[in-house]
Amino acid sequence: MTVTAARLGALAQEDPSLHALAERLLALAEAGLPEMYVPGADTFVFTRAGTIAPDGRPRLERRGTSTRYAAITALGARFLPEDRQRAVLGGHSAEEFTGLLVERLPAVPNLGDAALIAWAAAETGHPKLADALARVAALDVPDRPQYTVEAAWVLSALAAARNSADVEYRLAAARDRLLAARTPGVPLFAHATGPGLVPGYRSHVACFADQTYPLQALARLHASGTDPEALEAADACAARICALQGDGGQWWWHYDSRTGGVVEGYPVYSVHQHAMAPTALFDLAEAGGTDFGARTRRGLAWMAQVPELQGPDGTPRESMIREDHGVTWRKVHRGDPAKAVRAARGLTTRVAPQARLAPLDRIFRPLAVDRECRPYEFGWMLHAWLGGLDR
Repeated sequence: MTVTAARLGALAQEDPSLHALAERLLALAEAGLPEMYVPGADTFVFTRAGTIAPDGRPRLERRGTSTRYAAITALGARFLPEDRQRAVLGGHSAEEFTGLLVERLPAVPNLGDAALIAWAAAETGHPKLADALARVAALDVPDRPQYTVEAAWVLSALAAARNSADVEYRLAAARDRLLAARTPGVPLFAHATGPGLVPGYRSHVACFADQTYPLQALARLHASGTDPEALEAADACAARICALQGDGGQWWWHYDSRTGGVVEGYPVYSVHQHAMAPTALFDLAEAGGTDFGARTRRGLAWMAQVPELQGPDGTPRESMIREDHGVTWRKVHRGDPAKAVRAARGLTTRVAPQARLAPLDRIFRPLAVDRECRPYEFGWMLHAWLGGLDR
């Protein structure tokens, strides 16, 4: 079995119905991504958002553009056969499209965006990888705190590049920075690698992405060269988020990085269920860590079951998977004004870590659907189910 077939093949053995769901989602990704491509600009939109046309009919509106999402799409699309890469990437192969992103790097001001482009350049074997790495180095100012997600992408990029470029000194620094973004004795990662980026009242609140991207980066680091401490940290983080996973397979959104508990579970994002958790947990297992396949499958199943939306007969009132629009809806959320529940719990748990404010769950139930879809959701989906680590 080839690397790119291994994950889907294993799913077919474990649960044929979930394999059919994954295949359905992957077909939707390939069908939906061309609708998110911006011809001429050779990039991807920021989002396709559901709106109501003047005649009362639903429609999807393309909004903005995103370099970050374009790079993530390239990372996922590279696992497709070349003709299907070109169908997704506006006629370009993944390497060619990555080259367009590399050419634009001098104007890219964001470290995370640059790191994702460098990661794609390393994975596609692009000849201008050195230029991409140089831009990451220019943006990654030593001793300056960074958002944990972006610091993780830097580490993933450097780990991917280490067989093609001399990155060992910077790789060691990126590794140590990421490992230090944890409270001693707690396996979860903070939202930033140091003080100054996050207001003090919510500095303890970290999101799901703050966990999956670091554990993925540390697993990939170990796979690129032996690093037991990195693998152990990745494994511990994965074990904790898996222990906290909801009964319906939900990957929760906000965590307390001081205690390792959940601050607020909602929204539940589709991309976490079908893509981000799978790609991180698969990478961990293939790097030699614990296999959390059962948790991955439980999370994927949420896409079809969505207990938050279930009607009296057990069938969801609305599907999160919309082939008719070429999207998966973005999230299920409480619909509370100004994200009041998250704000209240963030403030309260700052001083009382175990506080739950249970009445808020009854007042603001998670019954609302965010009807939009972003390219990175499909990019990571391709990466999760068609990708694999070579060891």
